[in-house]
Amino acid sequence: MKKILISGATGLVGKKLSKKLHERGYKVEILVRSKDQESDFKSYLWNYEKGVLEEGALDNTYIFIHLAGATISKRWTESYKKEIYNSRINSAQFIYEQMQKQNIHPEAVISSSAAGIYGQTTSQTIFTEKDPAADDFLGKVCKDWEEKALQFRNLGSRVVCVRTSTVLSEKGGALEVLKKPIELNVGAVLGTGDQYFPWIHIDDLVNIYVKAVECVTIDGAYNASAPDFVTNKILTKTIADHLGKTIWLPNIPKFVIKTALGKMSVLALEGSRISPDKIINEGFNFAYERLDSALADVLD
Repeated sequence: MKKILISGATGLVGKKLSKKLHERGYKVEILVRSKDQESDFKSYLWNYEKGVLEEGALDNTYIFIHLAGATISKRWTESYKKEIYNSRINSAQFIYEQMQKQNIHPEAVISSSAAGIYGQTTSQTIFTEKDPAADDFLGKVCKDWEEKALQFRNLGSRVVCVRTSTVLSEKGGALEVLKKPIELNVGAVLGTGDQYFPWIHIDDLVNIYVKAVECVTIDGAYNASAPDFVTNKILTKTIADHLGKTIWLPNIPKFVIKTALGKMSVLALEGSRISPDKIINEGFNFAYERLDSALADVLD
């Protein structure tokens, strides 16, 4: 059995991906910060900040999948912005140095990235993988994140960076936050409502990772975003429809959201369209191409 080592395997995406890879016959092993975390898979302790990596963690690694990273859905204080950055960039650097030291050469390294690399802005551009990284906070984080991933090519590894949009799932994640006020009959469109909301169903995201594992032509950066371009206004009203609710409140003004969320408010108030054409051209088929069908699956 080919060993796939995963960081961040106890998170929303990691749990589903680990299970899927196991079902497909891979030997899944995971990196954990604490042995208190329950898992069906063999786990190894690691702590990039303290330079800790349990013996045997990297042995016989066929593919390394790097999903670890602090959530961005928490108020962006200066100290927390450092945590967002370090949990992605420094952790990748640590594993790279350990693989160098132990003479480990994976066939492939697949790293999570984010559609935020294009910047938190609302524009008429449909961003593709050829577009440069933005100069804002998330743009810089993603750029450095991917650069750390790409250095694994020095070990002879194929490297894939999955630029993920907001993940829609049946439990947890962004949808939990989005639907709560609507369920309480106090849901409203944010700001103008014209900002785009790039999204992807969790099953499609997991399948993109599986394709990256099994298809050797997958190499470089790929957008993981559904081909349905929707705005915050459409998103809010579609969620309400599936919950049997009506949006009756006026739009929430931008200044209110900025006051409540601080710098993190850009996640709610800005958004552009993200093209999935590159992964589609590799033969990937989205199971959930339209928001309505995705919400029907995770909400209904």
